[in-house]
Amino acid sequence: MASSPSLHRAWVIHPVHAAVLGGVLPLFLATLLADYAYWSSHEIQWSNFAAWLLVGAMVMTTLALLAGVIGLARHRHGLAYVVVLAVTWVLGFFNSLHHARDAWAVMPGGLVMTVIGTLLALVATWIGLSTLRVGGVR
Repeated sequence: MASSPSLHRAWVIHPVHAAVLGGVLPLFLATLLADYAYWSSHEIQWSNFAAWLLVGAMVMTTLALLAGVIGLARHRHGLAYVVVLAVTWVLGFFNSLHHARDAWAVMPGGLVMTVIGTLLALVATWIGLSTLRVGGVR
């Protein structure tokens, strides 16, 4: 007798979703490095660079969050991933508002929020990409 395929498939991240998620952590990390460079050198251009990198991180986070919500609606798995990514998005949004201030008013709050956002992006990327399997096989 042939074995029937399992009715319950494990949640597997879509390759496009993985590609978008793969851009979230490097952009948050680059923002952290630019904020650190501004904090240590007081060169205003680093603050501007961090603000633009943060905008890029927010675009990628928004796309990853949208793909995560769609995946959550389709497969009913990955709730922790979507929640961590949503918290990352909310913190990144407030960090973007903080970085819109005058360069001298950004520190040290901007650096602290960027560190927390980078750690959250690391956790979200880890959770999201740990489900990536070839052919959906676990």
